[in-house]
Amino acid sequence: MKSNRMKKTALVWTAAMLAGALTLPAAAYAADKPTMGMANDMDGDMFSGAAGESVNAVSGSGGDGTSGAAGIPEESGDASEAKISKEQAEKLIRQYVSVPKEYVLQNTSYGSYKLVNGEQNRWSMDFVKRVNGKQTGSINASIDADSGQLLSFYSYTNNPNAKPTYPLEVDREAAKGLAETFISQVAPDYANQLAFNADYGKQLLPPLSGEVRHQLRFERVVNGIAFPANYIDMEFNSDGQALSFQMQWDDTIEFGKASGHLTQEQAQAAMLEAADPELHYIKLYGGNGSQSSTALSYELPAFAIDAASGERMDDARLSYYRYGELSETPLTDAPLGSRPKPGKISEEQAIASVETAFGKLPAGAELQSSNYNENKNENGGVSSQWYLGWTVKKDGKEVGSISAAVDGSTGTVQSYNQYEFNQSQASTSSSVTLEQAEMKAAATVKRLLPWLTDELYENELKAEQYEGRLPEDIGSYYIRFTHKVHDAIVDYDSVNVTIDALTGEVRSFDANLSDDSYPQFAPKTISAEAATEKWLDYYDTKLEYRLNQQYRLGGQPIPLEKYKLMLASGEQISDKVEQDVTIELVYQLESKPVQESVFLDATTGEWRSRDTGDVTTLELPVATDAEGHWAEESLQLMVAYKALDLVDGKVRPNELITRGELIKMLVLASSGGRFYSYAMDDAADGAASQASFKDVAANSDFFAYVESALDQNLIDIGDGSFNPDANVSRDEMSGLIVRALGYNTLAQYDYIFNSSFKDEADIEGKGQAAIVVGLKIMSLADGKFLPLKKVTRAEASIAFFRYLQKRAELQEAPLRM
Repeated sequence: MKSNRMKKTALVWTAAMLAGALTLPAAAYAADKPTMGMANDMDGDMFSGAAGESVNAVSGSGGDGTSGAAGIPEESGDASEAKISKEQAEKLIRQYVSVPKEYVLQNTSYGSYKLVNGEQNRWSMDFVKRVNGKQTGSINASIDADSGQLLSFYSYTNNPNAKPTYPLEVDREAAKGLAETFISQVAPDYANQLAFNADYGKQLLPPLSGEVRHQLRFERVVNGIAFPANYIDMEFNSDGQALSFQMQWDDTIEFGKASGHLTQEQAQAAMLEAADPELHYIKLYGGNGSQSSTALSYELPAFAIDAASGERMDDARLSYYRYGELSETPLTDAPLGSRPKPGKISEEQAIASVETAFGKLPAGAELQSSNYNENKNENGGVSSQWYLGWTVKKDGKEVGSISAAVDGSTGTVQSYNQYEFNQSQASTSSSVTLEQAEMKAAATVKRLLPWLTDELYENELKAEQYEGRLPEDIGSYYIRFTHKVHDAIVDYDSVNVTIDALTGEVRSFDANLSDDSYPQFAPKTISAEAATEKWLDYYDTKLEYRLNQQYRLGGQPIPLEKYKLMLASGEQISDKVEQDVTIELVYQLESKPVQESVFLDATTGEWRSRDTGDVTTLELPVATDAEGHWAEESLQLMVAYKALDLVDGKVRPNELITRGELIKMLVLASSGGRFYSYAMDDAADGAASQASFKDVAANSDFFAYVESALDQNLIDIGDGSFNPDANVSRDEMSGLIVRALGYNTLAQYDYIFNSSFKDEADIEGKGQAAIVVGLKIMSLADGKFLPLKKVTRAEASIAFFRYLQKRAELQEAPLRM
C-alpha cells in the first residue's frame, strides 16, 4: 500500500541531518565534561533581548525530585557566565534538530539548575512557524550552556492533512532503531552507557489505527546495573517522525563499587518474605448499564529490598510524613451510636446541624447562599445535600467565610470549611500540640460519625516533623482517618479534619463516605501468601541503583512538592534547604506491561478487570487454533481486544459469527478498542439504563455494544428485536461496514456505482456491496457477491481488519478556503 506520509517539519531522518547535528563550532565546547539534567523550560524575570523576542533568566529543578537526578533550583541564572552565547546556542539547536528556516525564534530562557554535586546551566529556546498569522508549528529545545549537549526537544505540527497509515509504517522495533541512531549522533559519549527498557511505554494490545506514539526509554547503566533515575526518552509517531527527546542525566553523582548482593533467586525469595499484601474494598464501575459495585481485592504496591541483606526498605519519598502511619486499632471498639434515619431536612434544620456540630456561628456571620440538590448516586439511589455559605464581617468588612454541606436526608454534616482572611496571630506558649490536635480531631469524628467509630482508624502523624517549628509555621494539622471493614481498607472512603495550630479550632472537616453495604461477616479469602505469589507474577524483580533524595527545612523533613510550592509562591528559601542524597543498591518490584488495569480478587484469587469486573489474564489471550490460518493476524487482533471469545483457548474461526459478536467487533474496531460503558439513564429514580431491544437486556454481555451501535446509527431499532444469537449474512455485514465508514447515504444511490455482480438480483444493498468490494474490504467469488451466505468468524475478522485499513486511508482532511 502506498504510504501517505505527513509533511516533515521538525526532523528529517537523513544522513545529512545527522551529520549536520555533529558539525558544531569549536567555541561551543567546554573543556570540562558535561553534566546534564532533564529539560524543564520555565518562565522567569525578563532581561534585554532582541526585538520581537523575549529572553528570560530562570532557574528551576531539573526533575520531579522523587526519582530524578536534578534537585533544588538555584535562585538565579546569569547568562553572561555561559560558555556558549545565545547566538551559538541557537545555531547549535538548529543543527541538532534541523529546525526549518521558516521557524522563527520566539523565546529564549537561560537557567541554572542544581545537580547532586554541582549545577548545570541551560539555554532553552522556542521556535514557531506562522502561516497567515496563525501558528502552525512549534519546536522547543534546550542545550547545556557550557558543553553544547542537546538536552531536550519537543516538536508539534498542526497539519490537518496528515493521515497516519494503518497498519503502522514504523512499529515499535523500528522506532527503537531510529532512536538508537539519533542518540548515537547527538549524545555519542552516553550511547554506550544506556540499556533499552523494553517494558517502558510498551502496549500489549496491538493498535487499531495509525494514531500511535512509540514511547521509548534508554536507562543509564553503571557497573552493569541499571540506574533508572537517569535516562534518555524519545517519542516517535507511526510514520517515523521524532516528536520529542528528553535527557535526564547527572554525571556528578558518585557511585560506589557494587559489592556482593543477592542472586535473582534469593531476591525473589526475600521479596516473598517481605511482601505484606493488604485487603482493600475497591469500587467497580461496570458497563452494561449496571450500577457500581464493590469488590474485595488484595493490593500489593511495589516496594524494594536491600540488595545485600534482603531487608525491606522504606519509601524514600517521605509520604508517611504527610499522611502518617495507620493506627492498629479503631477509634472505639464498638460504635458510639446508630446511623441517622433518613427523612427530609429543611434549610433551618441543616443550619442547626452545622451549629450543633461546630458550635454557634461567629458574630457577624451572614448566610449568603443556600442550595438544595438531589442527585442520582452511583448505586442507583437518590442523594440530597444542602450547600450553605456564610460570610463573616467585622466592623462592616468581610474578614472570613464558612461553607458546609449537609446531607438532605439525615442532617449529617458532610463537609465544613472555615477561613479567615489575613489571619495573623503571634505565637504563644499555649499553642496547640500535635497530641492535642489529634485528640480534637478524634473527638470531632466521634461526635459527627458515632455509628462508624469502630471502623475508622487514625493515620498517626510523626511528631518529629513538627519539632522546633512555631505554630504559625505549622499553620494547621491535617489529620486523616481511614475506613476499614473486616480489616479491609475502603479505598473510596476518607475522613479528614484540619485543626488550627494556633487556636485549636476545627478549620475543616470532610467525610467522603459511600452508601455501600458490606457483608456482616468477613468473607473467606485466599491466604496472604497465595496473594503474594500472584502479585509476584504481576511484577518483575529488578536489580538497580535507587536515588534517595530527602529535603530538610529548618532541620525538618519536607516533601519536595511542598518545597516547590513555596518557591513558586516567591519565598526565597533555597539556601535554607538541605539536601541528603544517597545511592542505594536495591532489588525493586516493577510492574510488567499488562493489557488493562487489573485487581486480584481476594475471594477467588483471579485477576479481574478494574473497568468491567470481568475475569481476565495478565497476558494477552492467544487463539491456539488460529496459527497458520489464512486470517491468523486479524483473528488474533480481535481475540486480543476480546471482540471474539475463546473456548478452551480456541477461537473457532470456521464457526458462523452471531449478530451480537459482529456488533461488538464493529463497535470496538470503530472506537479504537476502548471499552464502551453505556451511561446510566437520566430518570429521577436512578434506575439503570433501559434496554432498547427486548432481547438484549441490560445485563447482557452485548448490551453496551448494541446500545452504542444504536446511538451511532449503525443499526436501527426495527421491530424492537435484535436477535443477538442469529447468524449474519454478507449483505448485512456490508451494510454495517458502510455505515461505520459513513457512506450509507451515498450507498442509497446505487445507480452511480459501476458494478456488475452475477447475482446482483439477490443483493438487497447493491450500493453497500459495491462500496465494500470496490474498497477491497470484501471480495467476490467467481463474480458473485453471495449476499445470503452466512459469515464465519474468520471472514468477519478479516473484513474488519480491512475496514480499519481503509478507514485510515479515507480519512477526510478539512477543505482550506
